[in-house]
Amino acid sequence: MKIAVIGATGMVGNVMLEVLKERRLEVDELLLVASEKNIGKEVLWNNQTLTVMGLADALAQKPSIAIFSAGGEISKEWAPKFAQAGTTVIDNSSAWRMDPSIKLVVPEINAKELTKEDKIIANPNCSTIQLVLALSSLQQKYGIDRLVISTYQSVSGTGIKAVEQLENERANKKGKMAYPYPIDKNCLPHGGDFLESGYTTEEQKLVDETRKIFKDDSIRVTATVVRVPVLGGHSEAVNVSLKKSFDLSTVRKEIASTEGVTLQDNPDVNLYPMPLYAKDKDSVFVGRIRRDTSNENTLDLWIVADNLRKGAATNAVQIAEYLIKEKLV
Repeated sequence: MKIAVIGATGMVGNVMLEVLKERRLEVDELLLVASEKNIGKEVLWNNQTLTVMGLADALAQKPSIAIFSAGGEISKEWAPKFAQAGTTVIDNSSAWRMDPSIKLVVPEINAKELTKEDKIIANPNCSTIQLVLALSSLQQKYGIDRLVISTYQSVSGTGIKAVEQLENERANKKGKMAYPYPIDKNCLPHGGDFLESGYTTEEQKLVDETRKIFKDDSIRVTATVVRVPVLGGHSEAVNVSLKKSFDLSTVRKEIASTEGVTLQDNPDVNLYPMPLYAKDKDSVFVGRIRRDTSNENTLDLWIVADNLRKGAATNAVQIAEYLIKEKLV
């Protein structure tokens, strides 16, 4: 089993290497791929010293699986080349997510739809992954009518430059700005680029990707994305209108029994999810579950996950695990 990690020296790439090691994926040969400036760099992984190579060299080696995390432009250009060579590509960028011919996969929800013919597989946006996984059992049991989502997203979701901006501001150092304003001691209602609708690209992803994964374009979704001065972990306040009546005890049981989800919901002892404690964990944490007293068949909940792990690296590695287990590569 030969696996290539494209963007191996980046923020998500580094976490991907950790996750591959932790989960003991069946890897006979690991190819580390990065930009030209990093070619030749040596990386210690799992007691092996690996040398970073370029995309063309990796393509020539025809890996069984290539996990891309190097941005949309690289994915658009190179994913089809790898796929044509027989490699199954798992892409972490937004390049292929809304392509109707490409499957958008959260393994606990829809990995069973994958076949050998799926040579490019899309990894959803980090904020979408934790949302749909937390809600998947409710969608199945009750059906979702409408979602109102407010996110509180870590600077790590923007990338290393944003993390450095926050750290520089906290240390009173001048440096490059990833955002148009300071992020320390601040909240920016601005994720991605603004669209003509007034929504941002990050907000629109929550709308489009949720509908695609749940295979239901009738779900009404509105979202506000806010970047907050947190180093790791995305949080979401979600108002969920269901198509059927519910009781809260059943809702809690459904959520608690969902694979990959951890229920943290006991206000009597101040138990609720927080990004500080979700960091470096693979689970999606759900709490603050309560009935919305202002609207029929509606509830509120709070969803937290490590955006670099389940929101990106872990989800991609889980897809690879499924492909190997089911002999689809």
